[in-house]
Amino acid sequence: MTTTRDLAGLDLPPAVQDRLEVFESLVRRWTEKINLISPATVPDLWTRHILDSAQLWPLAPVGAQAWADLGSGGGFPGIVIAVIAAEAGAPKVTLIESDQRKCAFLRTAARELGLAVTLLDQRAESATPQGAQVVSARALAPLASLLPLIARHLAAGGTALLPKGRDHAAEIEAARKDGWTFDADILPSLTDPAARILRITNLAHG
Repeated sequence: MTTTRDLAGLDLPPAVQDRLEVFESLVRRWTEKINLISPATVPDLWTRHILDSAQLWPLAPVGAQAWADLGSGGGFPGIVIAVIAAEAGAPKVTLIESDQRKCAFLRTAARELGLAVTLLDQRAESATPQGAQVVSARALAPLASLLPLIARHLAAGGTALLPKGRDHAAEIEAARKDGWTFDADILPSLTDPAARILRITNLAHG
């Protein structure tokens, strides 16, 4: 089933590519019914959403056993990461999403892709703290508002992986003014020259 795809330099096994193509088809079908992604991005779904999510995988610490994705929405990056993790044998992926229609989609995607994910249909601020070694969130909130949620679900010594746009520097400054301390690797995006990925460690407040 694997077709020739732009992988943006990512080394994705053929089995992973196949499952991601199935997921791509699911997203296209469901987006016709509910607003999983912006309709304007549907023609470029593979790059704008799937590869944009997959590029987080090699940035995670080796040996992580638990990954929590906040505001999973249409499965980006949570389902994409879960597909790659299933092939790799770890980590366990938990999706946190409060929109019930999107939860229905996430359940369907997990079932059709054979993924053993955990889905919490709650807001990130009220869900049971996950103690995950990796926490991700994509297009959920500005950094100053996002970090309290990250801190709630991140294990001590854990890593947050946060795709951000051209305003990432201003978001970092605002978060630090709000009392947050952290180390941030500002990494280039493989899919958008204006975007960056923040790899945050040593997160603390006050």
